[in-house]
Amino acid sequence: MPGEIVELEAFLALPRRARLLGLDHGSKTLGLALSDVERRIASPLQTIMRTKFTKDATLLAEIAARYEVAGLVLGLPRNMDGSEGPAAQSARSFARNLLPRIGLPLAFWDERLSTAAVTRMLIEADRSRARRNALVDKLAASYILQGALDRLSSMGAGLPDPGP
Repeated sequence: MPGEIVELEAFLALPRRARLLGLDHGSKTLGLALSDVERRIASPLQTIMRTKFTKDATLLAEIAARYEVAGLVLGLPRNMDGSEGPAAQSARSFARNLLPRIGLPLAFWDERLSTAAVTRMLIEADRSRARRNALVDKLAASYILQGALDRLSSMGAGLPDPGP
């Protein structure tokens, strides 16, 4: 499973107390979000301005190691009819190139409307356009990752409480 594209269900077999890293792949930026060790809550982490692929992949590998990440969830931007266009093809290509360099399993998550939902939330919170632009990618990554975490939880992936 390490370094492979997997179905989300494969994450049920990941080690306990290992985090997931959510990615919102864009042409200019990568939004990152991190789960808690119980894989219940996604939190925005940072936005990376993309440069060269090798440099971006190295930085992602360092972040994954620092936070003891066991798997990646990459947003897959499908069209509203479920088909895949150039943005989805770009995300799939990014995943294929990233996996040998990072050595972690990766699952795609349908990210339709994630950026729109986050942008709407920021507008409702009365954030300026500049502030929205600074936040939207990592918040979109958090939105993507939270959807995947909620799905895993519904499949029984929630880790039991450690108790008193």
